[in-house]
Amino acid sequence: MKKLFLLFAVATMSLSIYSCRETTEENAEDTVESMEENVEEAANDAENEIEAAGEEVETEMEEEVEGTDDMNEDDDM
Repeated sequence: MKKLFLLFAVATMSLSIYSCRETTEENAEDTVESMEENVEEAANDAENEIEAAGEEVETEMEEEVEGTDDMNEDDDM
């Protein structure tokens, strides 16, 4: 009877360790997928911010050039 109980205990422990390992692997895969999504989102956000900053600089440069052109025209007259 002791041998049977011991065998059952070993089998139960083996199954629990195996199932924990699968859970850990699944958690690791979920973490990697989540990190990939976060990196993609951060890259898209950075791209949008860079584009917005570029448009802002372009607008400021156009305004500056237009302002300079007005000054030059006044000087020529």
